[in-house]
Amino acid sequence: MSGSDKDAINARHRERTRKHKAAVDKRIAAATQDKGLLLVITGNGKGKSSSAFGMVARTLGYGHKAAVFQFIKGKEEVGERAFFARDPNMRWERCGEGFTWETQERDRDIAAARAGWKKAKEALADRSIHLVVLDELTYLVTYRYLSVEEIMPAIHARPPMQHVVITGRAAHDTFIEAADTVSAIRDVKHAFRAGIRAQPGIDL
Repeated sequence: MSGSDKDAINARHRERTRKHKAAVDKRIAAATQDKGLLLVITGNGKGKSSSAFGMVARTLGYGHKAAVFQFIKGKEEVGERAFFARDPNMRWERCGEGFTWETQERDRDIAAARAGWKKAKEALADRSIHLVVLDELTYLVTYRYLSVEEIMPAIHARPPMQHVVITGRAAHDTFIEAADTVSAIRDVKHAFRAGIRAQPGIDL
């Protein structure tokens, strides 16, 4: 490639990136509103809770308070809980007794879910908590342990700058419509289907 060809390529690159930067800067300048966000992370793929816990790490990194309410899978020990327990600004509540196929008692599962939701509602009313993660909350609606009519008033009435993350598969349309940000994680391939069990530090 000749020097003149390289110069032409570099000139086109500079022009493209200049236009891109101008467009991005314009959008950033137009985003002037601050508010507590409702985020929904759904879909059949792996990484919904992990994404939410990443936001917990960011929150704690700024010295803010965070609260996690882990429904359904709450009986399990997970690495994030062990790590975050060291931070005085962290509250982590295990609000379930395990997967429904483990407990096999619907009434007990409902009681655990409702007891957890009662605690979560208290956090949603606490303006000192910067981030509330309602992990696996979607299943409470899917399994009819709670209704969206019971859940949404507490989310709508939360302090103005409190952020909330809802995770779980098959998020109800009400959650999606109310959310500021929705991410759907797609399942392309999973090690478990190849006979590989859950790995500490990766899956739990």
